[in-house]
Amino acid sequence: MQPTRPFRFAVQAYQADGAKQWRDTARTVEDLGYSALHLADHYFGPGPVQSETGHPVQTLAAVPAMAVAAEATETLRIGARVLCVDYHHPAVLAKEAATLDLLSEGRLELGLGAGWIRAEYEAMGISWDPASVRIERLGEVTALVKAHFSGEPIALAGRHVQVSGYSGVPLPVQRPRPPIMIGGGAKKVLSLAAREADIVSLNFDNSSGKLGAPSVRGSVAGQTDLKIDWIREAAGERFESVELEIGAYFTVVTSGGSQTGAKAAEMASAFGMDPGDLAEHPHVLVGSPDEIVERLLERRERYHISYVTVSDRTMRDFAPIVAKLSGS
Repeated sequence: MQPTRPFRFAVQAYQADGAKQWRDTARTVEDLGYSALHLADHYFGPGPVQSETGHPVQTLAAVPAMAVAAEATETLRIGARVLCVDYHHPAVLAKEAATLDLLSEGRLELGLGAGWIRAEYEAMGISWDPASVRIERLGEVTALVKAHFSGEPIALAGRHVQVSGYSGVPLPVQRPRPPIMIGGGAKKVLSLAAREADIVSLNFDNSSGKLGAPSVRGSVAGQTDLKIDWIREAAGERFESVELEIGAYFTVVTSGGSQTGAKAAEMASAFGMDPGDLAEHPHVLVGSPDEIVERLLERRERYHISYVTVSDRTMRDFAPIVAKLSGS
């Protein structure tokens, strides 16, 4: 049985109007007791791509925003859920990651993903390959990052990544390396994460390339049980050392009681779901602080999920839960 991991919490942010607002966001996340501040890795602005995919616009590029957030804080970890490996040259990405860890004095959590928004690829002129190819490439990039972090001579001649003839510099502060997070919602990518990552991020199955009610309905409690089974099977003996993370994308902190029920019913109607199924949905947290605490304890017992990420829109309302559960 996997030992119980202490809870930790992160905030994912998408927008900032300028340097001061972004630094203030990072400092607030730190002051509220969260473990980390994450971004996603998207490049489109308002327009047809957003309309087609249903994804919010992210105003900041992840890598420089992570650097500024680290500079503005003292203990806050920085990361991305997750960097799409197809948007970055592998050798450049590895060096940037090592540099971020060095300059943040060991506060990087490196999130890596295979990409999922076909319309974004097409808008940026990047070739869209089948999922199996993108996930294979993600595995090779992960191997390169690990090789760079090791400081040993790099010699990789894969199908997608060919890098050799030097040792990676700088070395990251965290040894043997910064923790690597790999995220996804389908069996193949979660199995790769289980084998190679330190943190497995559970997400929707976004193979459709769109966000919406179908992807929400496809990640209910029973489907998440199946995802945990995939991870456990692929991880084998290392399952006990893997940290499981999830995005609580739909979080509403209420006063409890009837307000919780009303809000859950409203949300369930919007997604075309039964209110009971919505209440059990692993990506949904609706209730008073005490009700949410109880729900998270139940989910840690069932799924072994101890790392929870919420939106910057709800980070202040969610802070009492962070204060009560962090480290416990």
